[in-house]
Amino acid sequence: MSVHTLHLIIVFCLVVAVFTAFLREWLSPDLVALSAMGVLLVSGVLTADETLSIFSNSAPVVISCMFVLSAGLERTGVIDSLARIFTRMAGTTERRAALALAALTLPLSALTNHMPVVVVFVPMVLALARSTNLRASRLLIPLSYFSIFGGTITLIGTSTNLLVDGIVRRRGLAPFGMFEITPLGIIFTVVGVGYLLAFARYLLPKRETLAALIGAEIPRQFLTQAVISKASPLVGKTIAETPLSRLREAQIITVVRGGEHLETPLSSLRFAAGDQLLIESSIAGVKGIKEMSGLVFQSEADLGLEAIGEPPSILMEGILGNRSTFLGKTLHELNFEQRYGVLILAVHRQGENLREHFQDVELTFGDTLLVQGPPEAIHRLMQERDFLSLTEPTQRAFRRHKAPLAILGILSVIVFAAFHVLPIAAVALVAAIFVVLTRCLDIEEARGAIQWRILYMIFGMLALGAAMEKTGAAHLIASGVTGAVGHFGPRVTLSVIYLLATLLTELISNNAVALLITPIAFEIAATLGVDARPFAVAVMFGCAASFATPIGHQTNTYVFGAGGYRFADFPKIGVPLNVILWIVGSIFIPIFWPFVPK
Repeated sequence: MSVHTLHLIIVFCLVVAVFTAFLREWLSPDLVALSAMGVLLVSGVLTADETLSIFSNSAPVVISCMFVLSAGLERTGVIDSLARIFTRMAGTTERRAALALAALTLPLSALTNHMPVVVVFVPMVLALARSTNLRASRLLIPLSYFSIFGGTITLIGTSTNLLVDGIVRRRGLAPFGMFEITPLGIIFTVVGVGYLLAFARYLLPKRETLAALIGAEIPRQFLTQAVISKASPLVGKTIAETPLSRLREAQIITVVRGGEHLETPLSSLRFAAGDQLLIESSIAGVKGIKEMSGLVFQSEADLGLEAIGEPPSILMEGILGNRSTFLGKTLHELNFEQRYGVLILAVHRQGENLREHFQDVELTFGDTLLVQGPPEAIHRLMQERDFLSLTEPTQRAFRRHKAPLAILGILSVIVFAAFHVLPIAAVALVAAIFVVLTRCLDIEEARGAIQWRILYMIFGMLALGAAMEKTGAAHLIASGVTGAVGHFGPRVTLSVIYLLATLLTELISNNAVALLITPIAFEIAATLGVDARPFAVAVMFGCAASFATPIGHQTNTYVFGAGGYRFADFPKIGVPLNVILWIVGSIFIPIFWPFVPK
């Protein structure tokens, strides 16, 4: 077996392993991608110089700078001001509220990172729902989708656009202009917004949101653990003989005694001191349990706390943002009780409750936590960007007097890049430095704004893409695709590439898909003897059109946790939208970017 053949086998095995690891979530995506880079380097598929050259790619630099510039708009209150304008524009009807969301989030998402926009607007939508008869479940998915539509309007609208453009540049082709994709992006946006306005009321659930006011009846059911103390009046009694039987909002799932689940039927079981109760409950039920004497939550029992659970204290729900330093850590490691003076009573993830021992489960983006503590402790927790309240909009102080400087920073990128005064990477870097030097952000906030895990994943996937090109793996895959559908012509082949990008984005990160599919798309174009540019655009828009699952886009993941949606809510409204935009893309991409340039 030749060295080239061995390297080809290694690359194919890595592609399968990486995709499977992403899909099964065995490890975090950044670790998977970096591990793949390490294998490519150690196995000799890529030399040290080839590996290091990957870090000279301009796309990750631009993406990092856009994170900082977006954070500048957030920190100076620009996004918050627009979100508050939304509450005045929204009115009391779903259609008007959706139009107000679209009018404000579309231009913002075209110019900034999506996540800060969605993070700031979610509490505003929830507050609007509490003050009117609107259901936030009818608005949060549209909010996410609007931010995705906005990202298709400009080159800097989404990281996948920049990644595909980076590959185009490295191949020596003409880079994409700032507004080159704008006409198609506007068509996508008009079609998408029209679809949501026409059908969202029929396809989205009409149910209460997660962040109803404390004590309100909400469908969210948390799972939490409580312990019977030695002096508890519950000791020696059955459920029927205790106030637990009168709590309609709470239900005991199982009892653990001495580290083992009791098999005795709950109806005949007599409680003993030290019994651990796994309880499924709404917020109202948790509040009722807290009022019972002799029954304390697990974290209180572990720490011997007394005052923290005593009045005055409040219950609130919050969600972990994408920049949270809590990600990848357990509740035990974070020690909320000592650090903030609050208790984490339950954790809700992807439409389901975490069962037993949730204190030892690593937290992930989008987890919803039920928190109890004194108002001042809750406020202190909310001051950090690690944990975002679903109960009310943030009260964090903004540097509003710096807002014009933050706006100037983002506008400079658009203007200088649009008129080709400087390369986009250079102007974005200067603009990011500018917003830090002018104190729109301090250096720690700028560092925290950069989503390092995404960058690590990007570099790892760039290495895998380079290996696919070097070994000919991309050419082999392209030959297989063209052999299957190439005889139907480039238009059908382009449609297949778009569809493949869309389907994969519903399963794994859109950035990973863009970096995997783009080299293959270029090889397909070369095999067909046509211009590669329309195929690059198909990858851009295919990776953007992720509406059928809460996985492909972080904004979908965020509203999934914040809105209390079920997984099935996304395909119900997202699959038809994906199909419609696939047809639109297949028709209009060859019109704007002919296969044979004129």
